[in-house]
Amino acid sequence: MKSSSEYLSGELSASVRRTLDKILAIKEPPVARCRLLSGGIEDYHRLYLSTDDIAGDKACIACGNCVDSCPVLRREPDRLEKTQQRTSFNLENTVAEDCEQCYACVLACPQVDMQIKDYIVDEKILEVIPAQERILSLDNYFMAAVALLFGIVIGIFIAW
Repeated sequence: MKSSSEYLSGELSASVRRTLDKILAIKEPPVARCRLLSGGIEDYHRLYLSTDDIAGDKACIACGNCVDSCPVLRREPDRLEKTQQRTSFNLENTVAEDCEQCYACVLACPQVDMQIKDYIVDEKILEVIPAQERILSLDNYFMAAVALLFGIVIGIFIAW
């Protein structure tokens, strides 16, 4: 197992990238598989435990962040009525092949390493929010107003 300093050192290796590409191509929530590629629980992920050393444990901590962030479950909350579990395993079973591959579950999981999240954001997430025409036209009006104001200020200085 890699130490935390190796995980925090920077870029993902080529083999991890290839594995991650295969995982992200599967039309199911990838959070559990991405968690298993990560370094596991670090000391700062948990409260003080005097007797148990769980560093490096990769089991889901059932925080429910992945379940809460899933757009499929937000649109169809009836799917969650089958169970009270808030785990990545439940997310995979509940959403299954209806996954939209938005990767919100991976980004929400506190156990997925930051390098994996960075890779997903930089390489996999496309521009998902298209620019609204109304907003673009407001940008043009704003720029025209700024240019007019700038021209007036320059005109005052020249005339003075």
